Amino acid sequence: MAHQNKPAQPAEARSGAYDILKRVEQGGYADRLLDAYLERNPGMDPRERGLLTELVYGVLRLRGRLDFALGRFSRQPLARLETEALLLLRLGAYQLLELDRIPAHAAVHATVDLAHRIGMGRVSGLVNGTLRALERERTTIPWPTPDHLRAYLQHVCSLPSWLAKELLRQFPNSESRALAESLAGPAPQTLRVNTLKTDREALLAALADTGHSARPCHFAPEGIVIEKRAPQGLPGDHEGWYQVQDEASMLVAHLLGARPGDRVLDACAAPGGKTTHLAALTGNQARILAIDKHAQRVELINRGAERLGCSGIEARCWNLTGAPDFLEPGSFDRILVDAPCSGLGVLRRNPESRWNRRPADIQELAALQRQILAQVAPLLRSGGHLVYSVCTFTGAETDDVVKDFLARHPAFIEEDFRTLLPAEWLALTTDTGRVRTLPHLHDGMDAFFVARLIKS
Repeated sequence: MAHQNKPAQPAEARSGAYDILKRVEQGGYADRLLDAYLERNPGMDPRERGLLTELVYGVLRLRGRLDFALGRFSRQPLARLETEALLLLRLGAYQLLELDRIPAHAAVHATVDLAHRIGMGRVSGLVNGTLRALERERTTIPWPTPDHLRAYLQHVCSLPSWLAKELLRQFPNSESRALAESLAGPAPQTLRVNTLKTDREALLAALADTGHSARPCHFAPEGIVIEKRAPQGLPGDHEGWYQVQDEASMLVAHLLGARPGDRVLDACAAPGGKTTHLAALTGNQARILAIDKHAQRVELINRGAERLGCSGIEARCWNLTGAPDFLEPGSFDRILVDAPCSGLGVLRRNPESRWNRRPADIQELAALQRQILAQVAPLLRSGGHLVYSVCTFTGAETDDVVKDFLARHPAFIEEDFRTLLPAEWLALTTDTGRVRTLPHLHDGMDAFFVARLIKS
């Protein structure tokens, strides 16, 4: 007998994670899809919300590791499986291999049940058999050891083959291993205190009062690391007391050195975290033009500025591969080019990028970075400062871009951060006087690169 008024199923972590992961396979972005899902399900149990986030980011981060393990026990090659079946197996394998708090029988049963609920009952036998074999024989998996470093980076640290080779080309073996291990882990949750409305001590106290465990960041003076969240939301969200932002990203606005009264160009500004930070550091006394090529992302800048109480910001849509003919040459005191890049330094936060990026992207993005720098260079006044930053570590997008720019623009001279920064920040500098942060060396922060130039 049909149930005409069957109540809607409550939002559940595993089915939500499956839906999000399937949409990521179709080209979606995990963070946006996760945010949209949670907004549609505001009454979702906090434990389910936490598990949902863990499953989405964990499966994407560790896909290479999960597939290596599953390949030992699936009776069909993974490459021949339907996408739906492979996603189910990865969800089950992540719970078995990475989440000790979930009993093995519960992880297997829930995954088989999910197969039926999404109309994939025909693969339930495959899912059940593969996951049960994985649980029984998990101790026999021949994980590569660091003695076979490239295989270790690929199958244990979950890097695609080309990226494992890139790390080994860029860094010594011990550094490659440490960086890869860091990128395989979860990113810390960090907040930038909005100093236009409160201070770090007050927000730390409010977090403690509401049951959250938090500590100050090591380098950024307005940064906070959330070490353990309470079930309730973070205090001050609606009031604009903070912005979610990685500590490395917080350093960039400080390194630009904007002052009250300056005219500042944020050339690739969306979603606006650094733009609003510049407004806060100058006490809303700078005139900031924030440019992004996507109109919908320009709206993100405006909404963020309103939420945080930032004034003096004008957001405008423009593609800086073309000359911004509406701007006068020499009309800016400070220019920030936080350029589009491969994002390899933030793989923990955008884990789908580790599978979507290709080696050819690096050179294409480096060409785009050089093009943007060439368009904004004439806009800087004599004696003005330009900061170039990217959230990646490839040589082609970092040192090579700066070298090329200086060769083509003799009016610019690079400044040495070692002569500019406080002593406690010198650990972030390279032997060329640039700033380079890496998660395994610098308190878990994302991998960023920053250089500062002055127009003579």
